[in-house]
Amino acid sequence: MRAEQPDGLPREVRVLAVVAFVVALGFGIVAPAIPLFARDFGVGRTAVGLAVSAFAFFRFVSAFGGGTLVERFGERVVLATGLGLVAVTTGLAGLAGSFPLFLVLRSAGGVGSAMFTVAALSLLFRVAPPTHRGRAAATWQGGFILGGIAGPAAGGLLAELSPRLPFFLYAGFLIVAGAVALVLLRAAPAGVEGPHPAGPDLGQGPVRLAAALRNRAYVAALVANLGTGWFLFGVRNSMVPLYVTEELGRTVAWAGAGLLAGSLAQALGLLRSGRMVDQWGRRPSLVLGSALATVSVVALVFPPDLVVFLASMAVFGLAASLLSSAPAALVADISPARGGRLVAVFQMSADLGAVAGPLAAGWLADVASFQWAFAVTGVVIGAGLLTALALPRAPAGAPAGG
Repeated sequence: MRAEQPDGLPREVRVLAVVAFVVALGFGIVAPAIPLFARDFGVGRTAVGLAVSAFAFFRFVSAFGGGTLVERFGERVVLATGLGLVAVTTGLAGLAGSFPLFLVLRSAGGVGSAMFTVAALSLLFRVAPPTHRGRAAATWQGGFILGGIAGPAAGGLLAELSPRLPFFLYAGFLIVAGAVALVLLRAAPAGVEGPHPAGPDLGQGPVRLAAALRNRAYVAALVANLGTGWFLFGVRNSMVPLYVTEELGRTVAWAGAGLLAGSLAQALGLLRSGRMVDQWGRRPSLVLGSALATVSVVALVFPPDLVVFLASMAVFGLAASLLSSAPAALVADISPARGGRLVAVFQMSADLGAVAGPLAAGWLADVASFQWAFAVTGVVIGAGLLTALALPRAPAGAPAGG
């Protein structure tokens, strides 16, 4: 029998959150060192950018294969294998003697990262009861947020000592995380029986991707995740620092203040967003999160203003706390059993946004203006609001997830 905590969440959710924290902490530590380490090989800025994007690209293209592995071998095995692969390739990357070898190892690490993420989310969705899936997603995301906040500060200091040191430390963190996963995560139990607000017609057991794509709830989750990845993981990191320095005429420290405001707001929002998704409902939570996100980005279309910028980042952080919980809960409702490919496509939607967003926004900023870049970003996020509004309302007496 699965052990549950006083708040109703299975123990596996807490373990996955701890693993997420360790992984995000290590990734944050190594992130500042990647450009410095790549530059040590004497390559140009384009090659440095390639070293950063190769990990994300191979994570994206391998996610669907990771989902297939989950359905065949189970979440626990794929999760630990993925962490092991990232640990080995990261440690070897710290020893790399040439840029091509470094690039190959970073690319292989992206494959392992995809395996870990898809397996962890699949397990999270499978063990969380229908009434607690929003809270489970928020707990998992909270681990990533806290690790992501703490990691870069330590990584910058370590990179000053040696750009190779963070790679070895990150590899060690991943080994610890993999060991925790193997020891504390038992083989996942069968899917939790109960009402499935996303539509019982999809049935129990692994759901075919074609069937899920005909379900409005799954499509809404994909579109919302695309918009989140587009801005939160893409445009925010690539364009916001340039917007602050070139449009607002402020130092890069103000860009950091805006990013920090967003991260803190997201972390605070996650304390309540999961409960809101479970008790208030998936549709209202998704509508509210998408509306706040759209408004926060559209605000940047207006004449540049520092106060508006800081408020925009904070409001988007609150929106992201809902958009981290509601779409994930919808996917879990659709496929409560082992649905690795559905989870993989869900994860790929955010990765696609993270890859396409900076490219599209950067091109628009070059040929037009930052305002046009943010306007198109607002349209992408607004599409998530439209698909959320198109979801059916929960009938009277239906579970809160409806």
